Amino acid sequence: MSAEAADREAATSSRPCTPPQTSWFEFVLEEALLEQHLQKSSPDPPPVQLIVQFLEQASKPSVNEQNQVQPPPDNKRNRILKLLALKVAAHLKWDLDVLEKSLSVPVLNMLLNELLCISKVPPGTKHVDVDLSSLPPTTAMAILLYNRWAIRTIVQSSFPVKQVKPGPPQLNVMNHIQQEKELTENILKVLKEQAADSILVLEGALKLNKDLYVHTIRTLDLLAMEPGVVNGETESSTAGLKISTEEIQCQVCYDLGAVYFQQGSTNAAVHEKAKEKFFKTKELIAKNGSSSLHFTIDEERLAGYCQACEVLTSSSDDASQQATPYSQIHSCMKSGKYQDLVKIFLEDNLTLSLPEQFRQSVLRELFQKAQQGNDALDEVCFKVCVCNTICDVLQGRIIDIQFCQLFLKPSKEKIDFLLEVCSGSINLENASEELKRRMAAFLKNLCLGMEDLQFVFMISSHDLFIKLLKDDERKLLIDQMRKRSPRINLCTKPVTSFYDIPASASVNIGQLEHQLILSVDPWRIRQILIELHGMTSERQFWTISNKWEVPNVYGNVILGIKDSLTRDLVYVLMAKGLHCCAIKDFVHAKQLFAACLELVTEFSPKLRQVMLNEMLLLDIYTHEAGAGASGERPPSDLISRVRGYLEMRVPDIPLRQVIAEECVAFLLNWCENEYLTMQVPLPLVQTNPYVKLGQLLAATCKELPGPKESRRTAKDLWEVVVQICSVSSQHKRGNDGRVSLIKHRESTLGIMYRYFMGVLFFSLLQEPLVLTTILSLFVKLHNVREDIVNDIAAEHISIWPSSIPNLQSVDFEAVAVTVKELVSYALTINANNHFWLIIQADIYFATNQYSAALHYYLQAGAVCSDFFNKMVPPDVYTDQVIKRMIKCCSLLNCHTQVAILCQFLREVDYKTAFKALQEQNSHDAMDSYYEYIWDVTILEYLTYLHHKRGETEKRQIAIKAIGQTELNASNPEEVLQLAAQRRKKKFLQAMAKLYF
Repeated sequence: MSAEAADREAATSSRPCTPPQTSWFEFVLEEALLEQHLQKSSPDPPPVQLIVQFLEQASKPSVNEQNQVQPPPDNKRNRILKLLALKVAAHLKWDLDVLEKSLSVPVLNMLLNELLCISKVPPGTKHVDVDLSSLPPTTAMAILLYNRWAIRTIVQSSFPVKQVKPGPPQLNVMNHIQQEKELTENILKVLKEQAADSILVLEGALKLNKDLYVHTIRTLDLLAMEPGVVNGETESSTAGLKISTEEIQCQVCYDLGAVYFQQGSTNAAVHEKAKEKFFKTKELIAKNGSSSLHFTIDEERLAGYCQACEVLTSSSDDASQQATPYSQIHSCMKSGKYQDLVKIFLEDNLTLSLPEQFRQSVLRELFQKAQQGNDALDEVCFKVCVCNTICDVLQGRIIDIQFCQLFLKPSKEKIDFLLEVCSGSINLENASEELKRRMAAFLKNLCLGMEDLQFVFMISSHDLFIKLLKDDERKLLIDQMRKRSPRINLCTKPVTSFYDIPASASVNIGQLEHQLILSVDPWRIRQILIELHGMTSERQFWTISNKWEVPNVYGNVILGIKDSLTRDLVYVLMAKGLHCCAIKDFVHAKQLFAACLELVTEFSPKLRQVMLNEMLLLDIYTHEAGAGASGERPPSDLISRVRGYLEMRVPDIPLRQVIAEECVAFLLNWCENEYLTMQVPLPLVQTNPYVKLGQLLAATCKELPGPKESRRTAKDLWEVVVQICSVSSQHKRGNDGRVSLIKHRESTLGIMYRYFMGVLFFSLLQEPLVLTTILSLFVKLHNVREDIVNDIAAEHISIWPSSIPNLQSVDFEAVAVTVKELVSYALTINANNHFWLIIQADIYFATNQYSAALHYYLQAGAVCSDFFNKMVPPDVYTDQVIKRMIKCCSLLNCHTQVAILCQFLREVDYKTAFKALQEQNSHDAMDSYYEYIWDVTILEYLTYLHHKRGETEKRQIAIKAIGQTELNASNPEEVLQLAAQRRKKKFLQAMAKLYF
């Protein structure tokens, strides 16, 4: 026995083992107070804290007359306090889980030593030398409890403990903590020296074949009484709480398994013993049920121990042990089969069965081996890190900094492997839209972060990239990369390994700032900012990223917050939320805005209203991108909130113009015309230009199918738009009295500037009827111009006035630009609207872009005739449209096409057709088009023309075409029309293939 152990045993044996002698009155008083406390449903303080109070009072040292500190006296008061502490533990049924969680090691050590003392354990005797079967049941149980606690404390001390962040320094508190720490270390030292004896005691307990008893409040009362009052009850009787043999074995096996597992870190053979004990514990729980145990066992922890033991004790040739990924990974790490390890991680990216912490621990172990000089593991570390990163991406976690470090210098091999992992980690047929969106965002951001366009092309040309991103998104990304100005490459020098960088304060701040930029988790953002502000108070962390943009109307309010941490947190949460809105990551945007709303509600009503407005805009975006895209109407609550925003009259609230635009456009898109025309408050119409314009649009659309009287609302809308598009002249005279400068400014009469109106029209409106109305208005305004040569056709164009009193005041250049942009936007909403396609074609025709004009004229006919398999409606291919198609073909030197199109007119234009056929310099297929001519007069002219020119072969082709029986003039009219329709169809399909 060591000196420390001997001292402890001596101290234990020096305590009185006889029951404390007290007066009847004092004992009853203490008992009454204790029972009253324990019978409360929720006593305060909790029962376990009473143990601390009683033992602290009993162990207070005394001071003699010479002011010398003496050990606690063995008097009646202290014995009563120790007995009361034992009664509280008995009330808790000696549950070590409860006691260990609430009591420190020194206090629990004192409590169990008192239990040994009062249970009549022979003083000065080693527990390992005692035969448990020969001892009274309560005595044997006390020894078991002490030794179980001993090995449990040893195991618990081997676990890492998170250091508690100290508060303000207080000398007396620090001294107490230091004393308790030293005392705990001394006790642990003694327990570790006696660990082998404690294990032998518990192994011996497994051989017991009898039930044991543990002290209760009643048995402790009996021990406190005089010997004659016990009425013959002794320690060997069945007084106390019965603990069955199976329950004893279950607890002892679990505790032995835990200590064997802890010892296995230095002696691998001991893992077999741990495995045996843990599986024995599982058998006993399955046999008796966990609910029957007086002392509970954490079954999840037990399952983890069993699984770990299976892995650690499995042999490399045991095929049955290779069923789980854990055992396979352990085997690969031991045998050095690292390629198989990468394969396991890649396969798990589909099943996602391995926890994140386990994946990171394997990667850390590989990094450690690589740093010890195994250069071959560098590639393995990269591959495992890529697998982990893609797993994080799919589960919505932020990308680890290790991946960013390893990918500072990309290579073709790294890109190839990354794309292989991405492809193998997602099944596009069964994957959810959320998984696809996350993977697409990762690949897109990866491209944006690369300097070398060759690597960008490798990613953007991959099948997975093409399937995940739409054509427009891919083209936009490539254009951004090509137009991006070359940046200086800061990685020209070899980069030091991340693990070789000293953990200085600046490095820690840099790492936290990097995490702050990447994170979209509000709680994590808050934690990072708290840590950063704890390191330095000189930085403004809302400025670390130039991507964090907050509108000026909000920024002035946010930057006025006095507390720097709150200011940074509000700014970063709002900026990240707005960015997530911009990239349509509405889930994270909602989380960020909700966190910001909760924060500002505490101190700023102004910012609270700002966040409510932004969350309204977010809900509009979310509906339009989700249910609204499939035509589902928005919920009534959302419509009410939109109306509430427009009618809001809260002073001094900063407002973003885009929210008002979106709200009005939202009501227009969902045909809330009744509200806009009849229910909207008059002051709102007079003060909000977007509501005014929305009301006029709604009224015009509402009355479009009506009689001519409905043109009154159209006239009101016309006048407002004319005012918006008007300019005023300002004359400036020099000193000589002559006009030296004339400036044109946008008219102040307009209810809003043209730019903002354009934003509203082009980017927000989606309802076809509203877009058609606006298009026809601007087309009419374009056609009113005096010097216009080619009018543009549009639906409902007749409802607008046909003249403007002051033409010089209208900025027709702006009108022309508006028409072009508006029709382009409308076609993104519905590319198959034939009226919009005709407008686009007319615009190209008016600007002398004849090939593009033909493309859209043909597309308009194709979409409304099932690619010309049906007859094109006459209101689509009017005579005006056909004549413009004829002119396009003529100016493109496709003269045979001109002749054929002349047949499409209500009255065939023979003059134009004959003139076109006389042209010998034609750029079309000429005689191969003859089969599409059904007018016999034109065919006869062709026969004459080729005969005159001596073109025998072409003449024969014309004769063959005219000789077809279905073109015989004697045929019924129905046959002739059918023949004409069949040739129209084939000709237009051939033209479409040529110009599409």
